[in-house]
Parts: sequence; C-alpha cells; structure tokens
Amino acid sequence: MKVVFAGTPEFAAVALRALHEAGFQIPLVLTQPDRPAGRGMQLQASSVKQYALAHGIEVLQPLSLRMDSKDPQRAEEARAAHERLAALDYDVMVVAAYGLILPRSTLDIKPCINIHGSLLPRWRGAAPIHRAIEAGDRDTGVTIMQMEEGLDTGPMMLIERVAIEDSDTTASLHDKLAALGGRMIVEALHALAAGRLEAVAQPEEGVTYAAKISKEEARLDFTLPAEDLARKVRAFNPFPGAQGLANGVAVKIWHAEPAAGKGAPGQVLAADAQHGILVACGEGCLRLTELQKPGGKRLAAQEFLKGFPLAGLQFS
Repeated sequence: MKVVFAGTPEFAAVALRALHEAGFQIPLVLTQPDRPAGRGMQLQASSVKQYALAHGIEVLQPLSLRMDSKDPQRAEEARAAHERLAALDYDVMVVAAYGLILPRSTLDIKPCINIHGSLLPRWRGAAPIHRAIEAGDRDTGVTIMQMEEGLDTGPMMLIERVAIEDSDTTASLHDKLAALGGRMIVEALHALAAGRLEAVAQPEEGVTYAAKISKEEARLDFTLPAEDLARKVRAFNPFPGAQGLANGVAVKIWHAEPAAGKGAPGQVLAADAQHGILVACGEGCLRLTELQKPGGKRLAAQEFLKGFPLAGLQFS
C-alpha cells in the first residue's frame, strides 16, 4: 500500500515513523512551510519534514490546498500540489495534525484517513488534548476516521481509550496519544488493505469543539476554584504556559495542585520551604510547585523562592 502523509508537528511525526517502519511505501509528504522558531527566530522545518528528509521522502510545503484562494501565491501553490497528487500513484492519504484544511478537490483524489487525538465526537477541532484536561475528562483516546469536508465529522474506523491521570499534562498526554495513534494507523491500514475496515457514523450526541489555544488564556483567574486552575496549569503545559502576575511580574506556573485554605483570591498565604507557595483562590487554594520568572529557568518552588520572594504578595 502506498501512502501519502500530511502532517506537521511531533504528534504527526510519530505516526509517519510508525508507517515507515511498518514498511508502507510513502512517496510523498505534505507539511506546513518552515516557521521561525527559538530565540533567534530562525526558520525551522517541522518534525514531519525533518523525518521525511532524513529518510529520502519527497516533501511538499504549500501555503494552502485551496485552489480558489484569493491570494495568487497560495492559489498557485495549491494548484501545483493538487497536480502532483493527481499524477501520483498512491492508495490513501493519512492526515495527522496537518494544520491546513483539505478541500473537496483533495479529498476526491484518493481516500483520506485522519488520526485525531480524542474520542469523537467529543473534542472535534484544533486542541483536543488541552481541552480534555482543562475540562476534567477522566479519559480520552485516539479516533481513526475517514475524512470529509466537515470539521472532524467523518465516520469512525477505529477508536481506543486512554485514561487521563491526575498528573498528566498536555505534554505527557500528547506523547501517550501520539504513540497510540502511530500503532492504530498501522493497524487500520493493514485492515483496510485486507478489506476488514468498516466506517461507522459518529453519534449525533456528545459533540463538543476544542477551540485553538490562545496565549491570552494563559493568565490565571484566581477567583476561580483551585481545582479548575490546577487543571488549566496542566492543560497549558507546555503551551502557552499558565501564568499569574505577582507584583506586576508575569510568573509562569508549570505545576500546581489544589490545597486546603481560604483567603482573598490571589493572596499568597504562604511562601516558604515548610508550606510551599500557597495562593488563595475563589474556592480553596493552589499550591504552586514549579515556577519560572521572565528570563529564568523552570524551578521547584523552594529554589524559586530564593531568587523571587513571594511572601506578602498578591497574584492577579
């Protein structure tokens, strides 16, 4: 079976690696254009592109796949990509966190199968891992589905469940789901080749949407219950990183846990080696266990306090 692969970040690269190592022929990879990254803001290839180039796989990086784009450059790149796909000998396109919308013209060339990091129809959209943790879901998973024009609305082919542990962050859960997605897509394509893969329509009930995470969401509102804030800290680790203003300084909060206590929301009730950093919330308190000041390193609370005393301060 010949597979065209479309994806961009590490979540997708794990699936690409699984397919390649399983022996599938991959004549072409689609991924997003190189983006500036790091302190020097140098152009950086996506994780998928890096893997593809390291293994001699052709890479295309169109700005868009919409040939009707009003931007002439995007429309021209979309036409070139479409012509390449139409002329290519392949059986199926596998899509994972690509970041570009696949128009009908692309979907009609060959069957397109998507690896989605949630238990559909819950958390359709861009940020299913973040939103599952933020909402307090007890489990999530991976759905292999047939793509159509709607946002993650296509019929499901395979679905597997994973428990969300109390200690899971988006980073740790991402890695679990990426590994699961890689295994499942290999199983799905073997079953497809053998004619054993059936697609089942998604349930009409239980639909939720996982909106893209914005940097504006990083600011914690300490009038909320501590349980809610602890989930946000986990959900926003590693991006965009939860933060609170302490005496006007934006402090990143990487790990925190709910704790007992009462006070004015945002008030630092304790900040010492014995009690840790305890901040009052709308309900209960949040114990901050790993923090980072601007330009500094991520530090355990005890080490952080040596260079940034918080006693008597207020988070806002």
